[in-house]
Amino acid sequence: MKERPTSFDIAQLAGVSQPTVSRALSGSPSVSEATRKRIEAIARQLNYTVDKNASGLRRRHSKTIALLFFEDPTPDQSLINPFFLSMLGSLTRTCALRGYDLLTSFQQMSNDWHVDYEDSHKADGIILLGYGDYELYRSRLAALIEQGTHFVRWGSVQTGEPGITVGGDNFSGGHDATAHLIEGGRRRIAFIGQASSHYPEFHDRYRGACAAQAAAGIALDPGLQVDALNTQQAGYDAVMALKARSTAFDAIFAASDTIAIGALSALEELDLAVPRDVAVIGFDDIPAAGLTHPPLTTVAQNYLLAGEVLVDTLLRLIRGEPTESATLPVRLIMRRSSLPAG
Repeated sequence: MKERPTSFDIAQLAGVSQPTVSRALSGSPSVSEATRKRIEAIARQLNYTVDKNASGLRRRHSKTIALLFFEDPTPDQSLINPFFLSMLGSLTRTCALRGYDLLTSFQQMSNDWHVDYEDSHKADGIILLGYGDYELYRSRLAALIEQGTHFVRWGSVQTGEPGITVGGDNFSGGHDATAHLIEGGRRRIAFIGQASSHYPEFHDRYRGACAAQAAAGIALDPGLQVDALNTQQAGYDAVMALKARSTAFDAIFAASDTIAIGALSALEELDLAVPRDVAVIGFDDIPAAGLTHPPLTTVAQNYLLAGEVLVDTLLRLIRGEPTESATLPVRLIMRRSSLPAG
């Protein structure tokens, strides 16, 4: 080469990203030994030397955290999960207390949101809220890890998943909500929400509901599960779908409060009284849950604690300290929508 070689030249020859080259040459443990040796060999071949001034500039912390919201996969693509909006105050306050600014961005899953915020000096790390279809989202997480980006996400905590995750105990929440309905005399409990690996948090809630029914000796009826995205309209439509199936049900466990609120509207239209005819439970305890008629029983996630743990976990990653995923406790908030039958 006639011109001075760059880290981009090495990246092209090594088949990795430029940030991976930078981290390999700076000794970052986020790069595998085999990749580091391959990059170092190419660097020696090109007589490449690190520009220490530029390297020092790149390592300078911006004292900013990027918060990326993702749209829910709904017809109105401007929607943000109301639970995340409740969490926003805690995230902002915790960042301020830790001496960081919070850069908030709304993203579509189709965008190249996994660009390297750190190397562009926008932020020292990223907090991810929401994801739509997890199977698509998961590949982007792998790209962030390849880039060496510091990030933590809110979601379902599972072994073998990429990166660090903080999330509520969805399984226990689903179990406790359903057990409460069973204790109240309900035996035909419908679950409204997506129940597949594409939506792991909803799926965990469904698995918890199934476990509670199995423990009570109630046979699982697949006809009592209806897919629904996180909107009121989806909750409304799901109840109408149940009614169209002519499937008897005396309770509904909705995968979110938003879905549950839509279900309440449909039940009212069908002249089914809540909780006399049908008990209803939601999930999240968003502010609107206590304002419905009747007030909605729900599984509360601690959004104040969630914001603190997300920020503190990310800061440990940024400082290079050991950290791990965390499952936060949830609790059942009992209101009038789930009073016992009779």
